[in-house]
Amino acid sequence: MRNATSWSLGEQDARRADEALRAFLDASGARRVLLVDRTGQLITMVGSGPDLDSTAFASLAAADFSANDRIASLLGEKEFSSLFHQGERESVYLLNVAGRAILVILFDRGVTLGLIRIRARKVVRELNGIFEEVFSRTDGGPELPRLEATWATEAEHEIDRLFGGL
Repeated sequence: MRNATSWSLGEQDARRADEALRAFLDASGARRVLLVDRTGQLITMVGSGPDLDSTAFASLAAADFSANDRIASLLGEKEFSSLFHQGERESVYLLNVAGRAILVILFDRGVTLGLIRIRARKVVRELNGIFEEVFSRTDGGPELPRLEATWATEAEHEIDRLFGGL
């Protein structure tokens, strides 16, 4: 079983991913998009939007997606391939990319979820292709990430740090 961190995007792969994400922003009207690996590491971020700690945000988005994977499992589902969170002003749509990354889309109330979903299909296909090429260059192909034993504790500490003053 390969280590979950045994892959990385090369410079050309990262450039292709950024180009795909920029095209997505132009086509969708989303404000910002992040590509996060399933362990919570920010791969890339494109666009502008709410001022946020991108490292903490990436970590929490991965934790959110992982928690929902567990919920899916409890319900007898293989996975939930996407998640949606709607606020008064900002919304977040998260999608699985190649089983190893999460596309996190931030958009405001001026953009509909339907448009985001339609445009996201194309960018996810492009990103899946990029990841397939990356995995084909590594021995053994992709493997689903395994959570470290301290994952839950680290996630709780990050949440406490972010919301401790409330």
